[in-house]
Amino acid sequence: MLLGTVLVLLLFSGAPASAHAALRGTDPDDGSVVQRAPRHLTLTFTESVGLLDDSFRVFGPDQRRVHTGEAQHADGRSDTARVGLPGKLAQGTYTVAWRVVSADSHPVSGAFTFSVGKRSATTAQIDTGPDEDPLTGGLHDAARYLAYLAAALLVGTVAFALLCRPADTSPLRGPLVAAWWTLLGSTVVLLMLRAPYETGAGPAAAFDLSALERTLAGRPGLALLARLAVLLLTAAFLLRLSRCRDRQEPLLRAVGAALAVALALTWAVVEHASAGIQVPVAMTSSVLHLVATGVWLGGLVALLLTLRRASVDALAEVVPRFSRIAFASVTVLAVTGLYQSWRGLGSLAALTGTSYGRLLLAKLVAVTALLLAAGYSRRWTARLAAPVATARTAVPERIPQPVGVGASVQPEGPGESGASGATGDAGEPGEPQKPEAPGAPGAQGGPEAPEDRQEPSGAPEPAPGSGDEDTRRRGLRRSVLVEVAVAAVVLLITTLLTATLPGRAQVEAAQRPPAGALPPTTLVTVPFDTGGSTSTLSGRGTVQVTLDPARVGDNGVQAVVYGADKGLVVVPEVRITFTLPSRKIGPIDAGLTDAGGYWSANSVNLPLPGTWTMKTTVRVSDVDQVTVSKQVRIVP
Repeated sequence: MLLGTVLVLLLFSGAPASAHAALRGTDPDDGSVVQRAPRHLTLTFTESVGLLDDSFRVFGPDQRRVHTGEAQHADGRSDTARVGLPGKLAQGTYTVAWRVVSADSHPVSGAFTFSVGKRSATTAQIDTGPDEDPLTGGLHDAARYLAYLAAALLVGTVAFALLCRPADTSPLRGPLVAAWWTLLGSTVVLLMLRAPYETGAGPAAAFDLSALERTLAGRPGLALLARLAVLLLTAAFLLRLSRCRDRQEPLLRAVGAALAVALALTWAVVEHASAGIQVPVAMTSSVLHLVATGVWLGGLVALLLTLRRASVDALAEVVPRFSRIAFASVTVLAVTGLYQSWRGLGSLAALTGTSYGRLLLAKLVAVTALLLAAGYSRRWTARLAAPVATARTAVPERIPQPVGVGASVQPEGPGESGASGATGDAGEPGEPQKPEAPGAPGAQGGPEAPEDRQEPSGAPEPAPGSGDEDTRRRGLRRSVLVEVAVAAVVLLITTLLTATLPGRAQVEAAQRPPAGALPPTTLVTVPFDTGGSTSTLSGRGTVQVTLDPARVGDNGVQAVVYGADKGLVVVPEVRITFTLPSRKIGPIDAGLTDAGGYWSANSVNLPLPGTWTMKTTVRVSDVDQVTVSKQVRIVP
């Protein structure tokens, strides 16, 4: 029921998967006006990206697509994407739609604009194509979740059989076979859907052989092929395991561990750990985290199935072993999870201020619930093992003996009545004592008290104890079933986390506005009102000033004047100066020149970072002018 609900949510969720590479900047800048047509378009990202055949789509002022060259990496840098433009571009505004694949295998897309000479007057929207087909995304996410579930069940069941050594492994065969086939099928689906998932096309594109060839040449496709190869080796290993009587063989355990690590690597090489900071450490942490997750959560399912058929004596050995293994797995998960959380978040503020952080909090709550359920399971485990432990340490029952026969019988000498001879009401001195029935009056110690009765070692408990064992078994099964249900939720949140932009990258991306928006630090809108009027201007309007790149050093400055009716207007003069009051630097005159419809300066040196005061003077006639001050941030 829980799995069905999860799959429905994944299949019919309309939200696209979040990307993991953030766009650092574009050349030309988003929203900028350049005097000369650029020869290339260059995008820079926060991590390495893969290029597609259709990574760039450029639309001109007439909304027609512009012919471009093949997308490549700029200067050999894997975190860039560059495409060549035709030699001559007409004046006006160009729209660039882009799509690449981030290093952790998720597609990234967006759009930005730039203008050559001046901005186009048209405001018509250009269809840059869909970011992602909803059905393709839903099927891809569902297959990823099934792959996680199947891998955890496969690793956990094998680990349970090798490390916990249940006497009867027949209940584990069905889940083991189902997990192997599910992982195989989901991997094939992911391999087929890889091309349409990257390009945003529908599922029908999965049958394009040329697209499949491109998939097999990329890192995500190679990782999926490696997973298929590991699964084939795992099948051979499982056949060997089923015929082996000694599951404690060291070589068998070593091969099982190697296959589990290899399987985990097929995820680690194409997800968060493969990009960003400290990649070798992150890869190691990710592999350990995935293996420990499988051993614990998959082992819970194996334990639940074993509880249904194993005897109490067998459970008293198997359950404590799994409890120790689960504790070790939780320790590994805690250490690696703490490191991965720090690496993904970057700061405590990102824990509540980003989607990744909020999902991480949800996972923490789910894991806490899982640990509480595990605590109850440990209590039931102790209760289940207690009766058997008591039976093993019980003192064997004393065999009734004739009175006078103690620890040893001393021989009597001639004329002696015996060192341990009986005296009293049983007979005369020197007369042999008759043996009495066990527990009869007069036997040693008198009537045996109930608490003194001991069953022979290994004997079954009385009937009342059997009911207690059934109660303990049912209690342990219920608590483990709760653990399995919560574990499915934990795996779901983990799947969502791997499809969400890490908090560290999200904070970095937030420093640059989304594609299509104009950065507030590089574009300043300056309203003005001269208080007069001319034949061409009512005296009121705005100046849009673009500062590129708003960093220490040389900056380009462009200023475009709009009238009250939002149309472009021509004015006699625009002058801009920069002052840094905190360091008493300035005013620095930008030296704007009329470029035919807008004012520009190619090189304005701003030597220090800080909050600068930008003064914009607009003269609309010989007598009407106004100066407006705005604050701009210059970063190192």
